[in-house]
Amino acid sequence: MSHPHNDGVNADGVNAFTAAQLSRIAQHGIYTSPTSLDPAAAHVAEALVATLDGTAEQPVLPPDLQKLTEQVRQKAIIGFPRITAEDGVRLSAHTIKLKGDEPRPVVIVPSGWTPFGWALFEYTYLQLAIRGYHVLAYTPRGIGLTMRVPGKGYVDGPFTSEGTIDVAGPHDWTDGSTVIDYAEQHFEPSRIAFLGESYGSGISQLVAAHDEKGRVDAVVALSTWGDLAASLYQHETRHLAAVTALINFTGGPVERKFDEETQRILTDFQAGRNLDTVVKWGKRRAPSSYADKTNARAVPTFFSNTWHETLFPANQVIEHFNALTVPKHLNLWIGDHAAPEGAGLTIPFSGPNQPVEEAFAWLDHHVLGIDNAVPTWSAVSSQIMFTYETRTDPQTGNIEIVTPAARESSRSWEDVTTSTERWYLTATASDDRDGGLGTAPETGWQREFTAGQPTEAIAADAVITSGQAEWNGNPKAYVTEKFDRQNLAVWTSDPIPTDGRGGAARRIRGICELTLTVRNTAPSTTLVAYLFDLGPDSMARIITHEPLTLTDLTPDRDHRATWKLQAAGYDLPQDHRLMLVVTSKDPLYSDASVDGSTTRISSPDGSAAFLTLPLG
Repeated sequence: MSHPHNDGVNADGVNAFTAAQLSRIAQHGIYTSPTSLDPAAAHVAEALVATLDGTAEQPVLPPDLQKLTEQVRQKAIIGFPRITAEDGVRLSAHTIKLKGDEPRPVVIVPSGWTPFGWALFEYTYLQLAIRGYHVLAYTPRGIGLTMRVPGKGYVDGPFTSEGTIDVAGPHDWTDGSTVIDYAEQHFEPSRIAFLGESYGSGISQLVAAHDEKGRVDAVVALSTWGDLAASLYQHETRHLAAVTALINFTGGPVERKFDEETQRILTDFQAGRNLDTVVKWGKRRAPSSYADKTNARAVPTFFSNTWHETLFPANQVIEHFNALTVPKHLNLWIGDHAAPEGAGLTIPFSGPNQPVEEAFAWLDHHVLGIDNAVPTWSAVSSQIMFTYETRTDPQTGNIEIVTPAARESSRSWEDVTTSTERWYLTATASDDRDGGLGTAPETGWQREFTAGQPTEAIAADAVITSGQAEWNGNPKAYVTEKFDRQNLAVWTSDPIPTDGRGGAARRIRGICELTLTVRNTAPSTTLVAYLFDLGPDSMARIITHEPLTLTDLTPDRDHRATWKLQAAGYDLPQDHRLMLVVTSKDPLYSDASVDGSTTRISSPDGSAAFLTLPLG
């Protein structure tokens, strides 16, 4: 059994952690950029590990965390093993084995895609131990910090696993079963659950589907995917920013972290070639490809995702969720990847972190056997964007702010949408500058813009962090006057009065769909559709969006296009407007737009352009 600090981390170097740092993480989240964690999040994990294993020579934690580690040390045996996979690769792991003869379940936690491996969520393992679980956390193969040492090659960090990253492939499935073998040998658990966040959540689902002995009794999948192929490449559009962020967050150089085959897949993806092979590779790593196995094993599965997810967009998770017949639950939250649960898995809060507490409740019921409220939960819970409150500022007058959002429960995803309505794209809006959105079809008009140029209409300023700010009450505000109409097209409704149900103008619930006619002077183009909530001050917030790439166009010939935008749960405030924007580029995605070409959106006779709005 190896000790993590024997691998090059000096316990004397562990910094004391402060309440101010905890507060910062709680208020702003654990990410400072798409590829950087707040150093304080790493420090608290390191301090917890050092205190837990007794190598901290002086107190490095606030009193409440110090007490928590002492409680766990009193009731459990702490370990830091290396688990040997079938092919000899050694996985960095961490165990908390509860003392006593009473049979206890084990929660196995494969780490996320992070240079810090399993250590980042040490606080979660302590919480699970206090609740009555054995814990076995491990870093999937290849994940973790790897440093180049001049003249000496590479040195792995203390929480790094050997091997190369299999991206939730067959090696990871087999490794998961090997970890279960280890757990059975050392814990003799009464039941076995997997809990994962991000990368670990996909691995958790796939191990549950593939373990030959069917030993996984429940899964918690936070910020997860259902279809990896669709997460990377959908509507003929590559999600380049997400993949670039992942590659840059492995903790080491590409040639060290990935084998030649995976490097070739990633290179092909980035170059836009051999995409059929890339899709096949992604489908093999998609839990949705094995829904029949999960259903046959009846594995209770808990999902948690976000509306504005930039790594694993909501629609593909929803589709996977719908295909499962097992006991299941889906939470959809405001924000982006890891924002709802990231801080709650890392540090304590002054009150409960609801996304994490509900995940624990799922385990408590299905694994620990506690009679709690889980059986009464509806299948789907949606946090609604956003709750507005108007307050009077004595100096500036009325101001509109975002306040904590309401949640709604539904018996199924199909029940989230109770009706739909069509908003037709029209020639002009009331301001005579943009096109309009109305309730009656209108044909015979066209709007043109120059393709290939970036605009101020974008889905997010950055992967992960824009949505993290949104989760923390600061959604991106768009200055629509900066939308350059030379490079995009806009359609805006009139102000919409209340629908008579709680003050909202429209209760948008579900998946919007856009149908229009397009032509371009080039043989290919990309259309990125955005639906905004436009306020009286011409400021907007994004409701949903989705790109579509067309590569088989005949120049200057009409092409009818229909595509689904990402799911949304959004209350449009009274007297706000709907704004639909179509551009040709977004920094999140690849595009096939030819710079300087002309895109024409039209509504020819017999083929009205319209937006289908789902309501609930």
